Amino acid sequence: MTYSGIRPGEVWRDTNRKLIQAHGFSVFYNEKDGLYYWYGENKEKTKGGFFNKVWHWGVRCYTSKDLYNWEDRGLIIPPQPDDLTSPLHPTYCMDRPHIIYCEKTGKYVAWLKIMAGEVSQFMSVMQADDFMGPYEFVHKIYKPLEMDTGDFALHVDGETKKAYIFFERPHFELVTATLSDTYTEVSGEYSEHYKGLLPPYTREAPTYFERNGKKYLFTSGTSGYYPNKSQVCVFDDYHGEYKDLGNPHIGDATNTSFSSQITCVLKIPGERLAAVKRSGAEQQEDLYIACADRWMPGKMAMKMSAQVIKGMERHFADYKPDYSPRKAEPLPGKLLKHSENTSKSTYVWLPIEWEGEKPVIRWRDEWKL
Repeated sequence: MTYSGIRPGEVWRDTNRKLIQAHGFSVFYNEKDGLYYWYGENKEKTKGGFFNKVWHWGVRCYTSKDLYNWEDRGLIIPPQPDDLTSPLHPTYCMDRPHIIYCEKTGKYVAWLKIMAGEVSQFMSVMQADDFMGPYEFVHKIYKPLEMDTGDFALHVDGETKKAYIFFERPHFELVTATLSDTYTEVSGEYSEHYKGLLPPYTREAPTYFERNGKKYLFTSGTSGYYPNKSQVCVFDDYHGEYKDLGNPHIGDATNTSFSSQITCVLKIPGERLAAVKRSGAEQQEDLYIACADRWMPGKMAMKMSAQVIKGMERHFADYKPDYSPRKAEPLPGKLLKHSENTSKSTYVWLPIEWEGEKPVIRWRDEWKL
């Protein structure tokens, strides 16, 4: 099977006709070999159900020249199924891997969000000499600023080469922290944003991108795997004021971000959409793609979303955020059960248009470069 366009939400297979398994993902372009690299959580052994004890099977990577057809390049961070003391044991919840390159050390640095049952959420930090690995631990259990950590994003400033992490502090604020020169820990400089919001409105799944000197974050609400309404904010300084621009999804009557959750934004310089009706949107010189997971395919997730959100409003009505420092705890060292089946999750890739400084996303059944 050969693809000639992108069909958001449809089943997407690799060049071997297997389902693409790279969720909570990132995509980047490598100028040296002219390839796009798509990497994320490998869910091929995640089946769901009461007896399922596998959350992930490492981080899988795919490459493509056209963004349509993807070749499986294997696991760049394999699981460690024989070691229950490792954060990479497949029974623990490894989410949203992000990899950045540090010019100072010549290392590729990977940050992984880990959840392990009753143990609070933390990060694992790894590094490698080559993007494809092998990666070795720098920190197995790391809590930046002695805080629990949820969904996150990493960014390296193109001018200063300083790196930043944006992470949800479960479940009451978003923290932006400056990383050290090696990108393997935080420096101590940080700022707090979206303070005081509680689930389902606290902001998670931060996704950073920039355009014309402006910095942006897409975020979603917090309602488990049920989709919810996105927001986008704009700012000039990483630790400055974040100005909310509202919901970027235009025409989304379900308030579910077209039943998806954005995980990365891919910029393609000099590219544009083919035969697109711009509906008054600003003509653009570069193409930006909002890449998202559809964690729960099917219409039922959209129908249930409003009920789940109302239930969470009631559940968290009396929730009191805990700002006390969080120390690293040992892993539980036992197999955990996971009822969620995310192996069948699909992907929603949609082009971004611009209305002034606001990025907007409209649904398309199919689109092409």
